[in-house]
Amino acid sequence: MADHELLDIYDEQDQHIGVCPRSEVHRVGHWHHTFHCWLVRDTEAGRMLVFQQRQHNKDTFPDLYDITAAGHLLAGETVEQAVRELEEELGVPLRFDQLTPLFITRDGWEFESPSGTLIDREVSSVFGACSPLTLQQYELQADEVAGVFEAPLSQMLEMFHGERASVTATGVYGQPAEAPAGDLPYVHVEVTVEQFVPQSPGYYEKTCTLLQQLSPLE
Repeated sequence: MADHELLDIYDEQDQHIGVCPRSEVHRVGHWHHTFHCWLVRDTEAGRMLVFQQRQHNKDTFPDLYDITAAGHLLAGETVEQAVRELEEELGVPLRFDQLTPLFITRDGWEFESPSGTLIDREVSSVFGACSPLTLQQYELQADEVAGVFEAPLSQMLEMFHGERASVTATGVYGQPAEAPAGDLPYVHVEVTVEQFVPQSPGYYEKTCTLLQQLSPLE
């Protein structure tokens, strides 16, 4: 169970102070480290931003759109090892040296969940990478990811800047048992800022701007 995972915890100066179960980390509000990785795909129509939709039964932010792949660093785990999140959630076997570091952000907030008030204080290392995969080629982790979507990166930046109300995204939902691999139907949805997991002010704009500068996949 995720709530029983052990996480390293830190003080206000980001000095390691111990290890704690994930449920306790969020109940008390200990600082901890997380890994964020955003994927983009270059197409004839331009660069696309890839993002996931969280499962409806997630304890935090169910059904909202989110970072392509992300997760907590487990106790003793390095950020280099946290690249495992890409393969676990999406079936993408990228190596850490194929990722481009974008920035580190430090944020804390409180929110209500089915289990009560949670206090989330994270130091997040944010990365980007180009992926050649089409949406149908991702292998979604059934208990974490409901679907995977992509939309023009330039339009997503405009939306996060407040210059447009929504963007049309194309996506696929998780692999039904009876569906042949690579034969999932595409869906088209209108996405808005309010449908994304809340992040610190400027997070999405900064991410999209830096992803525009990412070198194409060689």
